[in-house]
Amino acid sequence: MTSTVNHVEPVPRNVHAKLEAHRGPVNVARYSKGAGRYILTGGQDRTVRLWNAATGSEVKTFAAHGYEVLSVSVSHDNAQFASCGGDRSVFLWDVATASTTRRIPGHMGKIHAVEFNEDASVLASGSFDSTVRLWDLKAQTRQPIQVLEEARDAVQTLHVGSTYIITGSLDGHVRTYDLRKGELRSDYIGQPVTSVVPTADSQTLLVTTLDSHIRLMDATTGKLLNDFTGHKNTDYHCRACFGHGEASVICGDENGAVWAWDLLDAKPLPPSPPMKVHQKVITWTEHNPVEKGEMVTASADGTVKIWRIPE
Repeated sequence: MTSTVNHVEPVPRNVHAKLEAHRGPVNVARYSKGAGRYILTGGQDRTVRLWNAATGSEVKTFAAHGYEVLSVSVSHDNAQFASCGGDRSVFLWDVATASTTRRIPGHMGKIHAVEFNEDASVLASGSFDSTVRLWDLKAQTRQPIQVLEEARDAVQTLHVGSTYIITGSLDGHVRTYDLRKGELRSDYIGQPVTSVVPTADSQTLLVTTLDSHIRLMDATTGKLLNDFTGHKNTDYHCRACFGHGEASVICGDENGAVWAWDLLDAKPLPPSPPMKVHQKVITWTEHNPVEKGEMVTASADGTVKIWRIPE
């Protein structure tokens, strides 16, 4: 799997802050790049909100969407972010002015996922219309530079690497596009895929599916390396993530509980079974990119919670 066996840190279980400004379900919560000092959340109330992760206070509200916000991607320098959802357009935002700098139409259905590449020169968007569209942000053209049309159902998740793009679709496939070689590898999971998160070295993929399974797959061969179960996830988008040092796997479920497993033996970490910590389905779980004892969960109950391990 990886050459170094990482020490499994305990999962943050103490509520550090509760963010309650959204009206209705919250669909996404992303840490800022670098030290992860800020969190962006997007929800059913058509807003994106910026929070200070240390204090839990709201810094700004970004309002321009006419429909629910489903996905947010932060640029490498934290100066801009992209958001998408029911509008069928991708919105680009300037963080400093809280205004949209560009709107990119082109999809025929709601957009479930949006991601920048490493230097924020290209943006990828995945949609209910079964396509992924790539946009050159340096060009003024309104046309995508490439359209990936292999999916047979809604594209729910995507990841943009330096030379590749990974997509997950409700058609049960994880597709890896090698942009340098012009090759496509398709791995049939057999269940609707809602979330794909690669490890930092891009060697393995964490694949969440609507059969209450999270699978760890070899990114090169598509071989199943591990299978994490116990949680309930059959109807909703519940994003899983790696814990600190990629030594554990963490995911919220449809009962409002946060599950965690040891990456190597797939055994649930205590407490097992975990307690319910949100009133409704947990839609998004993301670990702080740097700090070992902090993560964030977003829920359909309208709240976002920042979790920490007590000092």
